Amino acid sequence: MYNNYYYYNNQWHYPMLAGWNNNHFPYGWSPYYYSWSHVNGDRNGNPYQQRTIELKDYGPKPFVVNIEQATKQNKAFRTALWTGKHLQVTLMSINVGDDIGLENHPDTDQFIRVEEGQGLVRMGDRKDHLDFEQRVNDNDAIMIPAGTWHNVINTGNTPLKVYSIYAPPHHPFGTVHETKASAMASEQSPE
Repeated sequence: MYNNYYYYNNQWHYPMLAGWNNNHFPYGWSPYYYSWSHVNGDRNGNPYQQRTIELKDYGPKPFVVNIEQATKQNKAFRTALWTGKHLQVTLMSINVGDDIGLENHPDTDQFIRVEEGQGLVRMGDRKDHLDFEQRVNDNDAIMIPAGTWHNVINTGNTPLKVYSIYAPPHHPFGTVHETKASAMASEQSPE
């Protein structure tokens, strides 16, 4: 009888509006049609009809994003998605068999979340003494205290897709490193 889920769902709450149809609202009007849920999907919030997110640095302006979609969509080794005064969000895609690279951020705490793939995280208080080792998979989060040596290695057979939060920011605004080699080169040369 009802071929429109939103009409059926809202007919008792908004009987006039859910069924109303004219040139201004060709799909019928309901508060749910124009809710925030459609921003990263179709008008019904269908995640399989998501639009492509333009991957660029949106900071320091207010910003809302489907972080899972943005992370999975990213193909660059590192892309700064949002850089503020006290925090930065970057997206990373680590190739099969590759790693982030052993690093240490003396004044920056870091959070890494795995959105897709599997890997191995190693951490320690010295470069030559990584005594913490843990396997990670989809939905795992890694907390790295400032001053801790760390590396994340892709042990799977697909790219490892992660996003990272630095507090305070670690990379310059708008950073995009297409490859690990370009990331290493930029970190060795003064900016």
